[in-house]
Amino acid sequence: MEDTLTSGRITVVCAPEARPLIDRLNAAFAALYPETDIQVRNGPSREAVAALFGARSDLAVIMRELEPDERGAAVRGRLELEGYRFARDAIVVIVNPGNRVENLALDDLRRVYQGKVTRWDELGGSNRPIVPVIQQPVLDIMAFFIQQVMGGQAIETKAVYRDSDSAVVATVMRDPDAIGFVSLGWADRGAKALRLSSLTGLPYWKPDAETVYRENYPLTRFLNLYVRPSGARLAHGFITFVTSREGQKIVHEAGWVPTAVPVRFVRRSPLRSSH
Repeated sequence: MEDTLTSGRITVVCAPEARPLIDRLNAAFAALYPETDIQVRNGPSREAVAALFGARSDLAVIMRELEPDERGAAVRGRLELEGYRFARDAIVVIVNPGNRVENLALDDLRRVYQGKVTRWDELGGSNRPIVPVIQQPVLDIMAFFIQQVMGGQAIETKAVYRDSDSAVVATVMRDPDAIGFVSLGWADRGAKALRLSSLTGLPYWKPDAETVYRENYPLTRFLNLYVRPSGARLAHGFITFVTSREGQKIVHEAGWVPTAVPVRFVRRSPLRSSH
């Protein structure tokens, strides 16, 4: 099969959290260009980058930017890479719909997962114990949470482990004392999303497409495609499609926030600091 922008065969290593979106994009691309064979396999972002570095894949789909050590390895190995942001996501903190708490500052959230805040009445809620829920350590969402919320420190409190966003939502819906965190696409699946502030005393922001797009919401992250400039042409053709208006429409329909096309919103104001 000839390698062109719209034909050929490539291998993609994709962060599991982005896999449903990439599968939808791949299906739409294949419908337009049937002479393509894009094989996608799951791998955390670090594994996806390593596979691209080692020429074991043609394209890496990751939930973050390259880490400093990865950039350093590319420089030392004289490996040229191109990166493309194609979607925005947010880490949304969720609680049971019956929970009275509406707003939370990141420093309070950190203290919950440090085990320093253990009851909801310390945050303006009922006199009930807090039940933290987390996902498996290998997932990118955990790496992001530990870096951005915990300041790089390990989660110290006793927590309930779940293996996916859907499982976290289900747990929070069952347990009135639970708190967890999921990707933006799972924020409206029945649980209550808390408004977050980057620091006590600053405005709280609702997690939605507008606040994520404008990067007002504190826990915003980018999805990236990385490719070797001299690699398979089909990989570049797929990137062109993903970042096109049609591809970005699929990104939006899948519950993510587009990055490569302009997006308009009705102006809104944040909620001022108050539990």
